[in-house]
Amino acid sequence: MKSFFQPEVYQELEVRLEKIKPDSQPLWGKMNAGQMMNHCQEPLKIAVNKSEKTLKPNWLVKLLFKKMLYSPKPFRKNAPTPPQFRSTGDFDFEKEKAELKKWMQELWEDRDNENRTPHPVFGTFTKEQWGILQWKHLNHHFEQFGV
Repeated sequence: MKSFFQPEVYQELEVRLEKIKPDSQPLWGKMNAGQMMNHCQEPLKIAVNKSEKTLKPNWLVKLLFKKMLYSPKPFRKNAPTPPQFRSTGDFDFEKEKAELKKWMQELWEDRDNENRTPHPVFGTFTKEQWGILQWKHLNHHFEQFGV
C-alpha cells in the first residue's frame, strides 16, 4: 500500500497538488478548491503534533477507522466529514495551497519519527499507519478534484 513517506509517492503528491487550480471543480462533495486545501492541512498538523483542534477519542470510530485504513479500497466518496474538520466559507486559494505545501513538507522532513504523539481520535499509530493515512486522505481529495 502507498505511504506518504515513500519518496516517489511524496513527489507524486507534490506534482498532483500543483495541478489543482483555484477554479478546479470537485467531482463529488461540497468543498471548493480553497476549502479542500484548508481541510487537508489538519491531518498533517495532527501528525506533527501542531494541531490546535480539540478532538475526543471514540472507541467505535477508532475500531472502524483502523479497519478502513488497512483496506486497499480508497476512502468512500461523499463520506461525512466530522464537524471539527469541515472547512466552510471563503479561503484564499493560493495562501491555503502554500500552507498545505508547508505542512506536507514539515511531515516529510519528520518522516523518520517513530514516536509521534497518539492521534487524538484514533490513538497510537505506527509510522506505517501514519504514512498510509496521510496518503489515503490526500489522494482522496486530489482525486476529488480530478488529479
